[in-house]
Amino acid sequence: MNIAHGVTWAICTAATAGVIGRPWRLPEWLWAVTGATALVLFGLLPMGMAATAIAKGADVYLFLIGMMLLSEVAREHGLFDWAAATAAIHARGSSPRLFALVYATGIVTTTFLSNDATAVVLTPAVYAAARKAKADPMPLLFACALIANAASFVLPISNPANLVLYGGHMPPLGTWLGSFALPSIAAIAVTFTILRWHERKRIAGRCISDVEREPLSVGGRAALAGIVGTAVLLVVVSALDVELGLPTALAGVITAFGVCLLTRRSLLAPVRCVSWGVLPLVAGLFVLVEALERTGVVAAIAELLRAAAGAPSLAAAASGAIIAFGSNLVNNLPAGLIAGTAIAQAHAPRLVVDGLLIDVDLGPNLSITGSLATILWLQAIRREGEDVGFWTFLKVGAVTMPPALVAALGARLLIG
Repeated sequence: MNIAHGVTWAICTAATAGVIGRPWRLPEWLWAVTGATALVLFGLLPMGMAATAIAKGADVYLFLIGMMLLSEVAREHGLFDWAAATAAIHARGSSPRLFALVYATGIVTTTFLSNDATAVVLTPAVYAAARKAKADPMPLLFACALIANAASFVLPISNPANLVLYGGHMPPLGTWLGSFALPSIAAIAVTFTILRWHERKRIAGRCISDVEREPLSVGGRAALAGIVGTAVLLVVVSALDVELGLPTALAGVITAFGVCLLTRRSLLAPVRCVSWGVLPLVAGLFVLVEALERTGVVAAIAELLRAAAGAPSLAAAASGAIIAFGSNLVNNLPAGLIAGTAIAQAHAPRLVVDGLLIDVDLGPNLSITGSLATILWLQAIRREGEDVGFWTFLKVGAVTMPPALVAALGARLLIG
């Protein structure tokens, strides 16, 4: 390793540590952007390559903008409070039943709207449900965080990282389901079982079901229609092999504008509340990965994949372990980008590619920095006055993620 490579790794490590630890309570995006800027200023990454890296995330930025607008409009018009009261009523006083309802809702939300939507849209509603039901919110919030990744390979649209890893060339839906239906069931079931056991003491007992539920307002109904319409739109454009970012952004803008027009409120209110910092965070991560690529990381991974071409099962397991844990160091979107580039260079067999996708999607359940969805989830609960530190999340992730990953990969190998 030459000096330039060593400095690159040092800057990327420091930036990642800043994102994880948030020293002095500075926002995550500031550390990612500072690291990216340092790489350019020290001449370790040309400005043109940094701009190219930022441009790679264009579809992801648009996707996030649409989802965040949908979330803020729904929040402003009481959709989350209505959904929370509905969940508390259907739990019928049982905290375990409320936990199961939240988990099931997370499966549906992640499958049809993506794991980022579960973090941005569902998490505030779940916190409101816990508050109304007088239940401990943390087990329910952890359910949101973990199902956002565990269910993120049910469909191609369930996770933006799927698009990144396959480089925009997604398999047909039938082929996708043939490869990932059983592994998804395994990941979802094992994650639920272990999390339910881990949180058994905190979800034991009764909660309040006799809660007041105000009728959903006109704005709330319009926001709900926008969210459902967006889910249908994403399924359609995915089947047509169209990138999801622009349709999602348009759906979010149209919904926000339409709701504000119906209710005669200003569009500025939801726009101001959007957590815009997530966009420079993602851009900074893409730049960090571009710099790491220049140190030979992608070439090394591609060589490993080529060397193990004769034993795809072994290659899937070995490379998968690296990517699964690596996703927690650099976030799964950049990790998916690295893996996708290495796959293209190595011409890896389908079994290896599928294994890597499972690792990129499910591996991030280990830590709070593993996926963009988990970072969004953390920002969502902070807005509600809650917080989860790195080590607190790791204690849950270390128990739930490895068995779920083994189960999902085993299911994929069983299919052949």
